[in-house]
Amino acid sequence: MNDVTEPVSATLAERAKRALGKRNLVFIGLMGAGKSAIGRLTAQALGIPFVDSDHEIERVSRMTISDLFAAYGEEEFRALEARVLKRLLRSGPRVVSTGGGAYINERSRRQIKRGGLTIWLNAELDVLWERVNKRDTRPLLKTENPKQTLENLMRARYPIYAEADLVVVSRDVKKETMVEEVLAAIADHQKA
Repeated sequence: MNDVTEPVSATLAERAKRALGKRNLVFIGLMGAGKSAIGRLTAQALGIPFVDSDHEIERVSRMTISDLFAAYGEEEFRALEARVLKRLLRSGPRVVSTGGGAYINERSRRQIKRGGLTIWLNAELDVLWERVNKRDTRPLLKTENPKQTLENLMRARYPIYAEADLVVVSRDVKKETMVEEVLAAIADHQKA
């Protein structure tokens, strides 16, 4: 049975790679949606490089995201994020995983739209909460009621995330299933 599945996956990956062309594939969504994990596996399936914009920000600043927020505030962090994204999106194709607020920033959103095909990993509150409440590394969730904060972020950000070119529902299934759905969405997307 696996022998039948593998060629379909390889064929799907090739179709997705052709549809993507030289564009970047940019994952957007809230923290915990799976942008990094699914993005990395999608890049492997497509045979193109993967970069996590948050990791790149930490590398160039030599500070963690939490430390950047604490030292400089969200506005300065977003300015740095926009500069890093602009650089990352200059060439492609590659898969780029963004921080949850990157697409909300108007300047970054314009760069992302110009620099590639956007895919929103859309997840329900309970799925996100289950994934993010295990670690305290999320600066925006360092509040008295982090689950309520997450829900508030969903209300504010989901209408903006809905501007993405593609939407895939992130849920508790095997990562390979999510990657197949991402590849299918790309392969079926009509180039503008």
